Amino acid sequence: MAFIRTAEDGEFFEHNRAPAGHVPNFVRTFAARPAVYDAWKQLNGAIKTSMDLRRYELATLAAATALRSSYCSLAHGQALAEQFFTADEVAGLVVGEPADPVDQAVMAFARKVAVSADRITQADVDRLLALGLSDEDVLDVALAAAARCFFSKTLDATGTTPDAAYRSLPQQLREALTVGREIEQP
Repeated sequence: MAFIRTAEDGEFFEHNRAPAGHVPNFVRTFAARPAVYDAWKQLNGAIKTSMDLRRYELATLAAATALRSSYCSLAHGQALAEQFFTADEVAGLVVGEPADPVDQAVMAFARKVAVSADRITQADVDRLLALGLSDEDVLDVALAAAARCFFSKTLDATGTTPDAAYRSLPQQLREALTVGREIEQP
């Protein structure tokens, strides 16, 4: 489940139980630092609220796959498959580029934020602006990708494995989104 052991905190677990009823492995990891987890939820919520949800999920998936974070790739790929695309289309997003030029540019920018933000240039931003994004939209993509770095890196640094529940995703989607750590065995 993780390299580190944390105290079992029933109240924290109950408060952060997944809609499906289980306590996600990432919640178990953050149980040792509930204030950090609460701050993360507040930050991520503020970023997410300012963005179009589809764009947020695309940027987050792009950053997570670039970081080779299976946990975050599975979570956000699943969200995209449930709300915006088919499972096959989401699997295609991981291995290829989206057909839509705006989606393509957003994902490329988010990947670059995640792995080499110091190499972003005015031309990278201008590409997004030319496609109709505002300065605020560009900032939102940068914020989503940068925030994903914190969460993904924390989970991977602690050895937190994706929940066994992700095994129920369609095989092609599950395989495409498992870009790093393997899903927890049931």
